[in-house]
Amino acid sequence: MKIFNAIQEFSSPAKTVVTLGTFDGVHLGHRRLLDKLIKNGKELGCPTAVLTFFPHPRMVLQPDADVKMLNTITEKAALLEESGIDNLIIHPFSREFSRLTAEDFVKDILVKRLNIAKIIIGHDHRFGRNRTATTEDLVRMGKEFGFEVEQITALDVDDITVSSTKIRHALTDGQLDIANNYLGYPYFITGTVTTGKQLGRTIGYPTANIATEDYKLIPNKGVYAVSALINNTTVYGMMNIGTRPTVDGTHQTIEVNFFDLDANLYDTELKISLHHRLRNEQKFDGIEALKIQLAKDKQNAIAYFNQQ
Repeated sequence: MKIFNAIQEFSSPAKTVVTLGTFDGVHLGHRRLLDKLIKNGKELGCPTAVLTFFPHPRMVLQPDADVKMLNTITEKAALLEESGIDNLIIHPFSREFSRLTAEDFVKDILVKRLNIAKIIIGHDHRFGRNRTATTEDLVRMGKEFGFEVEQITALDVDDITVSSTKIRHALTDGQLDIANNYLGYPYFITGTVTTGKQLGRTIGYPTANIATEDYKLIPNKGVYAVSALINNTTVYGMMNIGTRPTVDGTHQTIEVNFFDLDANLYDTELKISLHHRLRNEQKFDGIEALKIQLAKDKQNAIAYFNQQ
């Protein structure tokens, strides 16, 4: 997969099959659209391209809102590459770009720059200034400029339409199993191991403190059964997201205790997959009570993985 950091960097003498959107989470609904994109590319003999945006439009248009994303831009690119697309265009979103009319967007970007033969769109697709243009408008412009439009239907899981918003709500509500079901993979956090206060080491549970992008959505406080690929080996562990109230912590941290691992992980970048939520964060009467609970958490995490 080739990555382009602006629409202006992309040029294709061959006709392309394109889809566009924010693709936050690259969830099951997105994957259905991407599968359709790749199928059409093969049938038409055209390279495929995904046009996405960074920052997320809401970050630009609603700067006062605390917008959190399911994926960092690096995570999103990796997930899109796994889908098998040929080209990924990450265009810088700006207020100026948001003011493009639908007609100018189609003529100057889809037709002149991307050279599209066909565009695949989702069930709720709207575009142009203030997102006022509809699928019908796109079909009309396709006839004018000589490209096809195919719209896919929504994907339902357990009679619920999958969306990035619903996944975000599930994660912030502590419903990890629902979020993972909609994503089609375990939610993950990519970050760098940083130096912490090393309190875990003193009670027999050394932890790796994880620092990630500020805009990355961190699930609800609690303890999670997790895994990570370290030195080409899958390692299991438990993660605490919270303020560590038992030791009078004040700011939120992400700490992982890996089972059966003795390695210096400082400055290592890890991708940590969250498989199951074990419990809420709690404040215990003291360190001994905390140690007893951590032992139970470890047993429960191991039991969970043994059942998979």
